[in-house]
Amino acid sequence: MALLWFILIGIAAGWLAGQIMKGGGFGLVGDLIVGVIGALLGGFLFGLLGLSATGVLGSLITATVGSIVLIAVLRLIKK
Repeated sequence: MALLWFILIGIAAGWLAGQIMKGGGFGLVGDLIVGVIGALLGGFLFGLLGLSATGVLGSLITATVGSIVLIAVLRLIKK
């Protein structure tokens, strides 16, 4: 069940990050990949800052922030 929540939060976070960054969504698979990598990155960054997020909403926020950072870095590298 935890894997299902991880996937659903990853998809939602990837989609939200795409909307926030004005790039649009990346499709279901792209949103999942961005969201999952963003979740790992967000967890790492929140840990460095000493922040902790719990629950579904906290996981979604962490994954979304990580996804936004990931998209921003990818756009910088792409230029």
